[in-house]
Amino acid sequence: MTKVVILGGGPAGLGAAYELARNQRAEVTLIERNAVVGGNAGSFTLADVRVDYGSHRLHPSCDPQILAEIRGLLGDDLLDRPRHGRIRLQGRWIHFPLKPIDLAFRLPPSFALKVARDILAKPFSTRDKAAEPSFSASLAAGLGPTIAEDFYIPYARKIWGVDPDELDAVQAARRVSANSPGKLVRKVLNAVPGLKPQGAGRFFYPRGGFGRISEAYAAAASDAGADIRLNTSVSEVRLPDFDSSRPRGATACEVVVEHFGSAETIAADYIWSTIPISVLAGAAQPAAPLEVLEAAKRVEFRAMLLVYLVLEQDQFTEFDAHYFPEANVAVTRISEPKNYSDSDIPSGRTVLCAELPCAAGGPEWSASDEELGALVRSALENAGLPVRSRVAEVAVRRLAQAYPIYRKGYDTHFARLDAWAEAIPRLLSFGRQGLFAHDNTHHALYMANAACRCLSADGGFDLARWQDYRRIFATHVVED
Repeated sequence: MTKVVILGGGPAGLGAAYELARNQRAEVTLIERNAVVGGNAGSFTLADVRVDYGSHRLHPSCDPQILAEIRGLLGDDLLDRPRHGRIRLQGRWIHFPLKPIDLAFRLPPSFALKVARDILAKPFSTRDKAAEPSFSASLAAGLGPTIAEDFYIPYARKIWGVDPDELDAVQAARRVSANSPGKLVRKVLNAVPGLKPQGAGRFFYPRGGFGRISEAYAAAASDAGADIRLNTSVSEVRLPDFDSSRPRGATACEVVVEHFGSAETIAADYIWSTIPISVLAGAAQPAAPLEVLEAAKRVEFRAMLLVYLVLEQDQFTEFDAHYFPEANVAVTRISEPKNYSDSDIPSGRTVLCAELPCAAGGPEWSASDEELGALVRSALENAGLPVRSRVAEVAVRRLAQAYPIYRKGYDTHFARLDAWAEAIPRLLSFGRQGLFAHDNTHHALYMANAACRCLSADGGFDLARWQDYRRIFATHVVED
């Protein structure tokens, strides 16, 4: 049977392991460096509350086959929940998803007037033609300067740590789904009874945290025969022709791994990598060409600090998430995990998760848990959401590769890495990190299923079909 080694135990890697094993398409070994599966889409328990690595939802736009698969794995533990968040805009709270009543009565009057002016002026605007393509120019041309400059641009500056004029227009296309007045109006109308399409304003969420999706895939893959190895890191990826003296018919690749200081070499016919493509290039043998390694240094990820406050109260607010585009509030989003699953357990305790994008190795990254806890409390105070109960505990999780940064010119560097990986027989790089893609969990699972469809029972891989899927992946837009 074909032997496939999968690098990375996030949704893309786990989805592929499950599909290959249950269809007996391959003998699967999955390598994950952490003690648990899920990666950035995982969960853990803090003070008896199940919390996620940030704010995660399974969106109704999920591919029907993927949704059916998740339902089959989770059963009644997959909850159908209403979205109930809000955005702080110029000192006022606006419901998110947008509701007509909020837009009519709660928008700052000056903001609403300027937006109306922009819409009326749009047919006569020359922004589309005059502006150099960039994140900010693209949004200003599509949504008008007011929405772009008062909401998206400040928020983008906080998330990516880059002047939005330096970001490629692709960042807007992949990250902002309502990028025109018409699309924005349709989103608002989705909240109106009678006009609301199925699933609008709702999301799916597993009882026990978003990481239950990854955990369910891991358990099912293991039951189907996949060998899932946790606490195991990849030290070397030996690609085809790494040793020309190997006998004909031997497996084409090898992966050298370490598990608590013990090294092992695993042979494979294919290596499917969902780890960051820049990390893959650095671990490859024979060594990637110098220009590829240089490109790997230029492919940037934004890091994220997740600061958890354990509060001695049943509930902080009724909202699942708060969004903060304003510069005077240090964090970008606060979520309350108990509200996602509508849980009242445990009583007398809740957890807030604050998201603080930063540079890995920067001053925030190196700050202590106590310092970060104080920063979050100050941010909430500035937003008019003071913490009044006792903070029983502060916990911090650091994600080094949270978001890809599409700085202008990024595509040249990624294309060089991508071309190198695609040219190597029996190597496949996919998933959020492997394709340097903005996506959701359901997109990553779709990529996994697509890869498995391309692997035939006799061990051949349909490259033409994979390229067709790559064109579909390029149309994915993040749902938030």
